[in-house]
Amino acid sequence: MKKTAKNLNGFTMIEIMVVVVIIAILAAFAVPIYIDYVESARASEAKSVISSVSNGADMFYQTSGEWPTSIDDLEMAGQLDLKLATKSKWQFELQLPELINATSTEEMAGGAGKTISYNRQTGKYTGYGSPGEE
Repeated sequence: MKKTAKNLNGFTMIEIMVVVVIIAILAAFAVPIYIDYVESARASEAKSVISSVSNGADMFYQTSGEWPTSIDDLEMAGQLDLKLATKSKWQFELQLPELINATSTEEMAGGAGKTISYNRQTGKYTGYGSPGEE
């Protein structure tokens, strides 16, 4: 009797499907974490500027006895010098002495309408790029 030995190479469909399912499960966990990191990185620019605005507002108040009402007030007083790129990505709203808000424009990679708020009394940021928030 002659036996024919088949030389089987490759993977079965079941093995391929198991690998695809494992990759899908890993992606389901990794993608949201990655998105949070990206949002946090994009928001860090605004947080850095908000910190500078807060310091500039304190200096403005010390010299004039009034709180600034806009970024322009701080720039005209020489307390702040924002790059044009930052101004095109973020709009800043001052509600001093308590709050400073930054809202993204269409120029920002994450899209328009993302808001970050800084409460000067608590020292906390809320909104876009903050853990657990959008």
